[in-house]
Amino acid sequence: MKNNLLFYCFLLFSIIAQSQDFKEEEIELTTRDDKSLYGTLLTNDKNDSTIVLIIPGSGPTDRDGNSLILQGKNNSLKYLAEDLIEANIPSLRIDKRGVGKSAQAMTKEEDLTFDMYVEDVVEWGNILLKDDRFNQIIIAGHSEGSLIGMIAAQKIPAKAYISIAGSGIPADSIITKQMEGQPEMLTTELERVFSKLRQGDTVGDVNILLYSLFRPSIQPYMISWIKYHPTNEIAKLDIPILIVQGNTDIQISVDDAKSLNSANKLSTLIIIDQMNHVFKEAPIDRAANIAAYTNPELKNVPLLASEIIKFISELK
Repeated sequence: MKNNLLFYCFLLFSIIAQSQDFKEEEIELTTRDDKSLYGTLLTNDKNDSTIVLIIPGSGPTDRDGNSLILQGKNNSLKYLAEDLIEANIPSLRIDKRGVGKSAQAMTKEEDLTFDMYVEDVVEWGNILLKDDRFNQIIIAGHSEGSLIGMIAAQKIPAKAYISIAGSGIPADSIITKQMEGQPEMLTTELERVFSKLRQGDTVGDVNILLYSLFRPSIQPYMISWIKYHPTNEIAKLDIPILIVQGNTDIQISVDDAKSLNSANKLSTLIIIDQMNHVFKEAPIDRAANIAAYTNPELKNVPLLASEIIKFISELK
């Protein structure tokens, strides 16, 4: 009995050791405007020559998928990268400028635009294409990173594109939808502000209740962001596309994923049951759902990685 117990302990240790058999390498990118951006490259001794470039979501979200304004981690993108390397698929996950170790790349908020994020991803892609270890890139974007990725995929020779929890409507529509049910005064003010931003004009007299959303320093980013419609951008891609969406995501809906899927005949749609916005198994109940955003003990829903791995394997 003791020998059997020792054998199972040894077997368990071997499995854990195998699952951690990868190399983490920090990569630095010097951008066109002479800024330093950083990312984590995950490889192993058997990895494929096709690499996945993983783009994080909106706001101060780092390369691991963790928001700097929340107390606690979900490690959603970190766990995804580790799941991929177990299938010998290497990845690079990045800190956007202004976030994480790339924080110093953004000196002033008013200088940041959505197009900067796109161009940064293009530069990351070009670095990978110059690396002798890799000959093909797959771009994968989460949340806001979905739109960034689909635009970047038009600018570099990507093998395929993956959208995870990506919106099917432009940013101004997302915000307007989130404001439904607010007093008419605010919704009217919201439309007034967006009307000017859509024309490329900044707004100096924003209602104090909306100031944090439309403060002057963020308006240049808003102007550059709302001009893009996700369904228009994904329609421009002529490469294989995978669209993945959880049905308990309280930020992005299944309808968004269906809209993206309908916009391009080269796309495949996967809906994952009980997966929330940060890839965790969670109910639709808001409090329980949000609790999963800051629980690092929760691994990703396994079907997410398995569907992505299947998609990549079928490209060869």
